[in-house]
Amino acid sequence: MIDVLFRHIEKKITLTDGDKELIKTFFVSKSLRKRQYLLQEGDICKHLTFIAKGLLRTYNVDDKGDEHMSVFGWEGWWLSDFNSFLNGEPAVFNIDAIEDSHLFMISRADYEVLFLTVPIMDRYFRILYQNSIVTKERRLMSSITHTAEEKYVQLAKSNPQMIARVPQNLIASYLGIAPETLSRIKKNLALRK
Repeated sequence: MIDVLFRHIEKKITLTDGDKELIKTFFVSKSLRKRQYLLQEGDICKHLTFIAKGLLRTYNVDDKGDEHMSVFGWEGWWLSDFNSFLNGEPAVFNIDAIEDSHLFMISRADYEVLFLTVPIMDRYFRILYQNSIVTKERRLMSSITHTAEEKYVQLAKSNPQMIARVPQNLIASYLGIAPETLSRIKKNLALRK
């Protein structure tokens, strides 16, 4: 299953067989059942996690008990509460499994040693972080400038896998709208077709 990780890495950089053997030593494997937590708010995030199989979500819960989705991740995605992971501060996010999942995880200490041992991995993560910043900027602009319907249409067009795999109430939360609003939007779109 670690081949999924290597295929993802090799979309961005080239690895030698020696690099792969070294990289394997830095990761531990973990399985999560549906609804099982990887991280809970208030804990310290000790690992950066690669999803080899399955679907996870990152979210926080407000004072009223409402969940606010931040990120969904599936095969080929990395998840973490990055501030907690990098700075050792308590996590502000929960991460749990929407589907049974298989993960590869690297600790903070091993993450740093990985860059020294396999320097090309520094470039790989830099590319990922750059792409992540662009994605977050686009999501922020969309949330500010688009209507609920426009946000849903844009999401469905750019990320059909999310629409197909994630429950509707979680997609509504991700878009910052009520589930009833999302149902109405979907109904109106279907009537226009």
